[in-house]
Amino acid sequence: MAPFGRDKTRMPTTEELLPGRSRAMPVAATHAVLGTPTQPPFPSQMQTLIVGMGCFWGAERLFWQAEGVYTTAVGYAGGGTPNPTYEEVCSGRTGHTEVVLVVFDPAATDLDAMLRIFWENHDPTQGMRQGNDVGTQYRSAVYVADDSQRQAAERSQERYGPVLAAAGHGRITTEIAPAPPFYYAEDYHQQYLAKNPWGYCGIGGTGLALPEGQEAQHCPGTPIAGAEAAAR
Repeated sequence: MAPFGRDKTRMPTTEELLPGRSRAMPVAATHAVLGTPTQPPFPSQMQTLIVGMGCFWGAERLFWQAEGVYTTAVGYAGGGTPNPTYEEVCSGRTGHTEVVLVVFDPAATDLDAMLRIFWENHDPTQGMRQGNDVGTQYRSAVYVADDSQRQAAERSQERYGPVLAAAGHGRITTEIAPAPPFYYAEDYHQQYLAKNPWGYCGIGGTGLALPEGQEAQHCPGTPIAGAEAAAR
């Protein structure tokens, strides 16, 4: 449990991190909606992106509904506790944010489309929160598989920032970084809103569109950063 009175909007220190465990969370092998594998290995032509947009239930649904997406999974990334539980992440003592692993086919869609879903469906200016959901686990993040994805994410951020500012929002607080280990969340979280159609969905954007721009060329074979280790 978190220490009494601990500010959950502050990243934990090394001393505050929970120890976690060596064993990965067991999850279903097949996506409940798409019928595709939820864990690597994925087909070699697929690309991956890991995004944090607040509560991962609604965020995952946005991506599994998108054209060209092969599979999705929810999990935790960006912190220091290996294979955490949901309760541990909620304590604020793992440093992780709730994320969606998106595996997409570059022959059917592209990185620009994935980034558009990301930027337009949450408020990337809110720091350690999304709406009424407050804490480090709700921070905005884009974890990239390679330098090409990083450059694309940064260019899209540069285009979106002025749009948000003109509408009265603050600066973008999204973390853009190389993909850290991706730890699968508990199986009941996977495709949660397909299993619980009336479940909570706190996802919501600003209503502002990302200006057009070609983010990256198709690049088959982008490595699955972090996911393979978490699946073992």
